[in-house]
Amino acid sequence: MSLSPYSRTEHLRAVWPWLPLWAVVALLAIFSHGPMPLYSTRTLAVAWEMWNQGHWLVPHINGQPYSEKAPLLFWLIQGGWFVFGVGDVWPRVLEVLIGGAQLVLISMLARRLFPSRPWMAKAAPWMLLAFGYAFLFGLQIMYDVLLALWALAALLCLTPKVQRPEPRWLLFGVCVGLGLLTKGPVMLLHVIFPWLLGPLWNDWAARHRARWYGGGVLALLLSGAMLLAWALPAGFSGGEAYRQRLFFTQTAGRVVDKLAQGKDLQNHAEPIWFYLLWLPLLLFPFSGWPRVWVAIASLRRPLEPGLRFALCWLVPGFIVFSLISGKQLYYPLPEFAGMALLMAGAIAVLRERRPTLATNGWLGTWPLGVGGIVFAAALLALPLLVAGHYLNGEWPESAAPYSRYFAVVFLLLGGLLLIRGRGEMRRLAVAGLIGVLALNTLFTLTLWSRWDLRPAAHLLGAAEQANRPIAYLGNYEGQFHFEGRLTRPIEELFGDQALQDYAHAHPDGLIVAHPGKLEPNDLRYALLVQPFRSSWLVVWPAASLADLRAGHTPPEPSQPTLVYPVDDLRYRMRP
Repeated sequence: MSLSPYSRTEHLRAVWPWLPLWAVVALLAIFSHGPMPLYSTRTLAVAWEMWNQGHWLVPHINGQPYSEKAPLLFWLIQGGWFVFGVGDVWPRVLEVLIGGAQLVLISMLARRLFPSRPWMAKAAPWMLLAFGYAFLFGLQIMYDVLLALWALAALLCLTPKVQRPEPRWLLFGVCVGLGLLTKGPVMLLHVIFPWLLGPLWNDWAARHRARWYGGGVLALLLSGAMLLAWALPAGFSGGEAYRQRLFFTQTAGRVVDKLAQGKDLQNHAEPIWFYLLWLPLLLFPFSGWPRVWVAIASLRRPLEPGLRFALCWLVPGFIVFSLISGKQLYYPLPEFAGMALLMAGAIAVLRERRPTLATNGWLGTWPLGVGGIVFAAALLALPLLVAGHYLNGEWPESAAPYSRYFAVVFLLLGGLLLIRGRGEMRRLAVAGLIGVLALNTLFTLTLWSRWDLRPAAHLLGAAEQANRPIAYLGNYEGQFHFEGRLTRPIEELFGDQALQDYAHAHPDGLIVAHPGKLEPNDLRYALLVQPFRSSWLVVWPAASLADLRAGHTPPEPSQPTLVYPVDDLRYRMRP
């Protein structure tokens, strides 16, 4: 049955204005610069190779099966390419759509978990969209953003509705299965604890434990069957090495560091206190809002179901993620939604039980307001400090021409956060979102040239069109394949002897080097030089680089070295 006009209006009002505001800001941010190496470029490289070579079942990168990730995100990218054509616009729009869907899901989750608190359905998405790190990482074409969507959808299936308190087990299994097809077994860590601890927060689960756990087991079996429906044929199609990594060593290597040693696995081992150390950054700007921490510290039993749900999700999840050897700041990305629920719920309880603390000015957003004004003052002073040679370096010199414009933005945001009274949380969310957009724009204007690999990728693409073979000194991570539309693998070279052998076998070939600093010969004999992060990328004729490494003088090139950025003379200076 179609929705009545009144119902449609109510649905639109429910997402106003946080969803359109977030969508506009996200689109501005994600299209302010190109895909970020190496996160987004690696994902696009895999999707491109699957598309170009027809590898629909087994993801590939640089000519080899790619066992690091399951294929769902690649399939979604290729589905858009089938409709709109190959490009980087659709993958970025897809990430914005996924992010917007997460905000809608957290609003629905809050409405079900806090049925007596309508404010929560609006507060939770405002808080989620304000997390600075989650917003910036959500701009990457990465699997964790899609994983967070399926985790929220799966948890929504566990929550009770007024008409039906029993979970939707079939949908729960399907959502978990889609998460498994996005990033593999790690999906279970994001949803397993709210299910295992269901009787602690769900009254229906407490009364019907057998049906709760029985239905959950059957749903998880369904999700496992969905994963195996892809993994089994993919494992046999990809070969023995791919099958071994896919089924055994890949996930285990992330959990236990020793299992990854000597197996060329992406482990990212970090100490147990890694997430605790970075928690203030991950939770910014709320880490600088005293009221929310007073609210959480003031929580007392009995807690309402929504708060118990958030704690059952966050506490065991945080412990397990800390114990796992492999750690990255974006691994707990789905848990940001749980943190938003906990913080919003705590604020709601504080307003009800301790109204004096809920309105105390000293617990407001003034620390963040003062911080914003101090940062604005620093940006205002930056051109004077650079002109007086009190500050040197690439970032201060690049930011100085723009810093005063952005100082005005942060001065206004700081003033906004000094305002007291109703709407404090919404002002904080808006200031956080606009502040992150401003920082992303400042990065684009000042430092993006050090991440922009288009010059090198386009040169390599033209070289491949001319049938010139290409090699890379060290580990190659697919950063040139999509932008250069490369269709053949880039050979990896390790050691001087491998370089000499390659140059002897391919005298017309190209070699990409990644030196920490430039030498005079780089600017004399190389084809292209460009900055990359804190180091450099240099594209060489293979014969010239081999001659230099052997102590010989190569012939003078017919054309001068291309130096990027072309309008920045600093990169033309000899070290």
